[in-house]
Amino acid sequence: MKHSIRKVRQGDEKALAYIQTESWKAAFGDILSPDVLKKATDLTRATAMYQWLLEEKQGNGYILEVDGTPHCIAYWDKARDNDMPDYAELICIHSLQNKWRKGYGTKMMEKVLEDVKAAGYHKIMLWVFTENTRARKFYESCGFVTYGKVKPCFGTEEICYERTL
Repeated sequence: MKHSIRKVRQGDEKALAYIQTESWKAAFGDILSPDVLKKATDLTRATAMYQWLLEEKQGNGYILEVDGTPHCIAYWDKARDNDMPDYAELICIHSLQNKWRKGYGTKMMEKVLEDVKAAGYHKIMLWVFTENTRARKFYESCGFVTYGKVKPCFGTEEICYERTL
């Protein structure tokens, strides 16, 4: 299977929203309440969010395509946490469940880290649901560590991971 990674562009909002919402449904069914998950995976709402991000040129987004079909997305930007002003933040990395554990997430992470470093950042952070052990293992395998910083989110808890580049 051939893959390619490219920057997001106008017209990608439906693919971005679809990958995010399907990924959330597959990954967070045991973490989030059904009501929260239903609201968070509303395709129309997610499409509008991505349309706004693309129109306003917010963040740095990528799509990884497998054999020409969108499979994985990622976004990063300057960290939103006031106590981490020198950090970039991996805001999201999502992929469709049918190709989990095939190495595409790692390829996307490599691209993001390369882009973050080229933008002049030396540190990157992210938030992940504390109960999302699959994602936490992935981030740890990519060199991220946690120091126990947590915050409430969507009726559960997120933990902060960071990495030096």
